[in-house]
Amino acid sequence: MDRSVEIPLWAALLLGVLAAWAALDRLMVPSVRWLVRQRTNRVIDELNTRLPFEIPAFKLTRRQVLIDRLVYDPRVVEAADAHALEHRMPREVVMARVEKYAREIVPSFNAYLYFRVGYWLARRTARLLYRVRLGWSDEEGLARIPRGSTVVFVMNHRSNMDYVLVGYLASRRAALSYAVGEWARIWPLHMLIRSMGAYFVRRGSGDDLYRRVLERYVFMATQAGVTQAVYPEGGLSRDGMLRRPKLGLLDYILRAFDPEGRDLVFVPVGLNYDRVLEDRTLLADALPERPRVGRMAAAWNTLSFVGRNLLLMARGRWHRFGYACACFGTPLSVREYCAARGIDFRSLRGDERHAAVEELGAALMRAVGAAIPVLPVSLVSTVFLRHGGALSELELKARVFALAQAVEDTGGRVYVPRRDLDYAVTVGLRMLTLRHLVAEDADGLFRLARGEEAVLRYYANSVAHLLPEEDLTRRHGDTGTRRMIHLCASVSLCEPIFSVRLSEIP
Repeated sequence: MDRSVEIPLWAALLLGVLAAWAALDRLMVPSVRWLVRQRTNRVIDELNTRLPFEIPAFKLTRRQVLIDRLVYDPRVVEAADAHALEHRMPREVVMARVEKYAREIVPSFNAYLYFRVGYWLARRTARLLYRVRLGWSDEEGLARIPRGSTVVFVMNHRSNMDYVLVGYLASRRAALSYAVGEWARIWPLHMLIRSMGAYFVRRGSGDDLYRRVLERYVFMATQAGVTQAVYPEGGLSRDGMLRRPKLGLLDYILRAFDPEGRDLVFVPVGLNYDRVLEDRTLLADALPERPRVGRMAAAWNTLSFVGRNLLLMARGRWHRFGYACACFGTPLSVREYCAARGIDFRSLRGDERHAAVEELGAALMRAVGAAIPVLPVSLVSTVFLRHGGALSELELKARVFALAQAVEDTGGRVYVPRRDLDYAVTVGLRMLTLRHLVAEDADGLFRLARGEEAVLRYYANSVAHLLPEEDLTRRHGDTGTRRMIHLCASVSLCEPIFSVRLSEIP
């Protein structure tokens, strides 16, 4: 009875691992889940009493439940049956594809991660890279939004930093649900993005079955009151100008809107930066003859950029990338919009509905264009491009002052740091000289650096739609471009605000 039993070392290690796994599975994991659930519930209770736009129950529902609800939605099942019949495929195979699409689209929102971890990361990142400013905001209009409405923030798309900047600035109002492209599906980034409430969208997908699944998810989220953030342009601006809106996602949101039910409110948001991190990459992408850069080359370029800036930090020569600013415009109630025009999107079909959605999309883009703040680099870049020659600092300031007044006369919102336009010119000029986009000669005159006109035009284009019309038609001869400029120059949906005072985010 007292004999010892010998077992191989590998067997002992295996038994130890299995014992540790069992203890972890039966004791530690349930305890951690309970602790996390308790903290999450406390965060949700606190936020629903503090946030103007509360977190709907839909976002707090378990992801698997939402996936099942989407897969077996009557419209989705009907589309799957039609697809199976048309392509002569077994129904089980089609339903498996539907489930794959649903798992790809549906997020797994975590309120604790969003407001405790995500907010901290967004705040740190935004304020590390930029001087973050909250521009003009129609607080009265935002306060009039009925509680329980579905709120959709509609924004221009300048940079991938938009997600971080708007998430940070809007975190005091709501938890946003973004529609993100395939770039965000990179492991392990996709897990973090999905837990922040974002849902993935395949841009330009020609799969009718996929589009039906996506449409029904957007319908479910909109009907449940999920606060969303969308970029009607569909992608980053390659030349700095506002792009024509793509109406697919907007159509999904509108086509089932019930004027008698929950109201749908669009909030236009204008974003601008003194420096867009991807500016040269975006400009190069616009060239059709440019060969595509592979993932390894892109990763190397990113690491090189980070390394150079870390080296500048270590030497004490690093500067933040100027100002990043957002303005929140006047909300647009779809219920009031439909009542004023006597339309019901549910009853519209084909070209009629497309025309109605296009009209509303154009109105939203006008509001977004009017909300874009004019920053120092945009002003200084515009002056250099319009003048074309060398300028003294005094002459540059005089021209910027005149341009700022012209922008304000069109209803634009000029951000003036420290309420000192002279300092604003100094800041804009310093940003351009540090990047070697503008050079100073021996006589103290400043001129465009050779070969850098495209980069300056990229920043000037961000506010081109706010310039007086005679300047626009002279600079843009293309008829299609002029139409887009005229579209964005109208500010009928936003109150014109002059000499706007902006404040730094605490």
